[in-house]
Amino acid sequence: MKTVELRDLSVEELATRESELRRKLFDLKVRHSTAVLDSTAELRSLRRDIARVKTVRREKGSES
Repeated sequence: MKTVELRDLSVEELATRESELRRKLFDLKVRHSTAVLDSTAELRSLRRDIARVKTVRREKGSES
C-alpha cells in the first residue's frame, strides 16, 4: 500500500482501512501462534501499513 494512495482517501475511509488492517493483523497473529502462517514478513508489512494509515490520518486531522 502506497502513501500516495492513502492521501487520496477521506478520513472516514482511512479509519475503515485501519480497522480492516488491524483485523487482518489479528488473524495473522492467531495463525502465527498456531504455526500455520507461511510468511512472517506479512506481519511486518501489515504493521507498517497500519502505521502509514495512522500517519496520514494524523496529518489530515491537523489540516482542518
